[in-house]
Amino acid sequence: MKLSTTSWPGLSRPSTSSFVAKSWMRGTSPRMTTTIVAAFLASACAAHAAGDAARGEQKFIECGACHSLKPGVTIVGPSLAGLFGRKAGSLTDFRYSPAMRRSGITWTAQTLDEFVADPQKHVPANRMPYAGLTDAAARADLIAYLEKATKP
Repeated sequence: MKLSTTSWPGLSRPSTSSFVAKSWMRGTSPRMTTTIVAAFLASACAAHAAGDAARGEQKFIECGACHSLKPGVTIVGPSLAGLFGRKAGSLTDFRYSPAMRRSGITWTAQTLDEFVADPQKHVPANRMPYAGLTDAAARADLIAYLEKATKP
């Protein structure tokens, strides 16, 4: 017996129309289906974007090798105390790269997310020797922690 790509012995693959007719979304218009899917994705992204501060604290261990959370404490990199709302390159007790001073960045969750993802792409020629954190969930966790830990 020769098997075709569309059927197995005693079992045939349902056509698209029969699948849709039997699906849980029977009678739902394409626009409604799109709306349902979009709402699901938006809620999943919002939950993901919130981040987990406890996981972020663990992620910060890597950052803590160069950055302090205490005001005025410079290690290799500048202190991150009071980071959110601060203009990049503005601490007087740290020698920033000209690129960082000229960047015009004011640190928000969004600008930090973009920067930490790929520091050299976001601010070319900055002095931070870090390849970036490509995992969006890990960045969300880190930012959630920093929002909590860097408040003045």
